[in-house]
Amino acid sequence: MASDSLIQWLLDSDPALRWQVERDLVGEPHYVWGVTRARIARDGFGARLLTLQDSDGQWAGGAFFPADFDGTEDGQPWTATTWTLNLLREWGLDPAVLRERRTAELLAEHSRWEYDDLPYWGGEVDCCINAWTLANGVWLGVDVTGLADWFVEHRLPDGGWNCEWVEGSTRSSFHSTLNALKGLLAYDTATGGTTATRAARQAGEEYLLQRHLVRRKSTGEKVGPWVDSFGYPFFWVYNVLNAAEYFREAAALDGRPPDRRMADAMELIRAARQPGGTWLQAGRKPGRMWFEVDVAASEPSKWLTLSGTRVLAWWDAAQPTL
Repeated sequence: MASDSLIQWLLDSDPALRWQVERDLVGEPHYVWGVTRARIARDGFGARLLTLQDSDGQWAGGAFFPADFDGTEDGQPWTATTWTLNLLREWGLDPAVLRERRTAELLAEHSRWEYDDLPYWGGEVDCCINAWTLANGVWLGVDVTGLADWFVEHRLPDGGWNCEWVEGSTRSSFHSTLNALKGLLAYDTATGGTTATRAARQAGEEYLLQRHLVRRKSTGEKVGPWVDSFGYPFFWVYNVLNAAEYFREAAALDGRPPDRRMADAMELIRAARQPGGTWLQAGRKPGRMWFEVDVAASEPSKWLTLSGTRVLAWWDAAQPTL
């Protein structure tokens, strides 16, 4: 699917991106991409974020918001501990690097959620925050069984989750459900999961699949303009590319092919591919970052091109059997 020139363009990247190109698009053996992956701690984006860690284990002095955040700046700041851990984990940093720094222990001692001053590894009431804490916890070797159970207990009757449940919402959200699924997938991958967590994940997947990852179940209309607007980093935002990456990883863990109900979503991803095989950056969510990790809006994005090429290859390879 990807031309030689496109692959070379993708390979000319930060180690956090390059190792995934080597593994998933080129098909290099572990001894090749593993060497590149190990460079994340020493070179480029990952190394830069590691130098910014506070002595108490946090980043920017806060759990979800920087310590100096007063609510007046434009957008959500993306520099605090949770957002930084998310990027390092998603990029493939070896968790041993942070374990050597006693990051999990330091966060348990010093970091508290801005909501009710709750302890970091216990999570709080927001589904998305708890999902990232679950994923980051198992990555760093923390016992976050209680958070995994929290998702089982807080799944809504329609199968998914909504961060506004605490305000009384009883209908699931595409955004919240995808983020919850990612957290549960990380837990199931790391621990094998439980009957309850696997069932909750299956129910959340079914919530999205019944809607073909795209449409409202009630009207059949596209759920929102963001559903096929692709910006990197994804942060908390749902779009079909972000969702397809989840389903690709879940299918690998569960040993099953893609679900046919994803067809409309995959065609939206295909339609966004440019003639040269790239995907354009729609623009990330506004807000303070330590540094930019992708191109400006309307420019070809290597991160999105990696994702788009990878999920279409997975989907197309399965078509003869679907």
